[in-house]
Amino acid sequence: MPKHIAAFGEIMMRLQVPGFELLSQGNLLKYSFSGTGVNVLSALSRYGHRGTLVSRLPANPIGDAATAYLRRLGIQPEHIQRGGSSIGMYFLENGFGARPSRVTYSGRPESSFNTAPPGTYPFAELADLADAVHFCGITLAMNDDVRKAMKTYAETVKQHGGLVVFDCNYRPSLWGERGYELARSHYEDMLHLADIVLMNEKDAMLILGMKPEGTSREEQLQELIPTVASRYSLSTVAGTHRSIHDDNHHSLRGYIFKAGCFAYSETLTFPVLDRVGAGDAYASGIIHGELEGFDPQHSVAFAATAGMLAHTVEGDSPLASEQEVVGVLTGAVRDILR
Repeated sequence: MPKHIAAFGEIMMRLQVPGFELLSQGNLLKYSFSGTGVNVLSALSRYGHRGTLVSRLPANPIGDAATAYLRRLGIQPEHIQRGGSSIGMYFLENGFGARPSRVTYSGRPESSFNTAPPGTYPFAELADLADAVHFCGITLAMNDDVRKAMKTYAETVKQHGGLVVFDCNYRPSLWGERGYELARSHYEDMLHLADIVLMNEKDAMLILGMKPEGTSREEQLQELIPTVASRYSLSTVAGTHRSIHDDNHHSLRGYIFKAGCFAYSETLTFPVLDRVGAGDAYASGIIHGELEGFDPQHSVAFAATAGMLAHTVEGDSPLASEQEVVGVLTGAVRDILR
């Protein structure tokens, strides 16, 4: 049965240099709008759910353009506040061969979302609207006012009986020097409020300061994630392991930990067109599986396939329907659809 999912986070303008040019080479930029919440809700809307974004956009034509873009993705904008005059941006240069893709942020501290005054959002009203609300570590990194609003919203959702979904999404460039130390208490606050968490063993080690005895990634995952789930009373923890190959192919394997057991997807290897936002596609697959009551093995296989498909579409926001994901997952789709 379709659910109502909300997401709290910043809407950003993505500015992409065409092809594989550097910013220093190009003189054209293609713009679109994105953000973790935007990407998650784009996918969930295509799976049949109702997606509502809780955010703030400038009261000018840029805000109007962003709202129109969200509507095309199937995201409901009625709880987006309008105020301020600025939107955060990021510039994307596509990598090639040994040169990695590069993201450069601009104007985020002054954006309408990150300068929203206290009391901007009616959290008590919003908490009753959705079955689940998605929060993200990228939002948690911005400033104390945003962190306070995020935690207040999550606390209110819990009080009203909704599900809290938290994607760790730690970005070193956003936290600066002593970042892990500064972030730890804020992450712990969110983990105590969360029901479903997206993370892996590196998050447990670097953000939470946990020290495993195992040496391989899988050993560390199997050692640390059950401890995290127990410590913070989490119903579900999920994440991925990624390997990057020299020929622009990536390999992805998903995991889910639920009811004391791990389930894993197959290792999927595929060429990459656009990597940005693919983690949000995986997260959306896990959320969809949890809301629909999928068997954990099906959830993780569905999520990994959704993540793989997101690498094949230009832009941040996942666009595959549930039918398309299942078609690839089951091997039913192998040739041109006519």
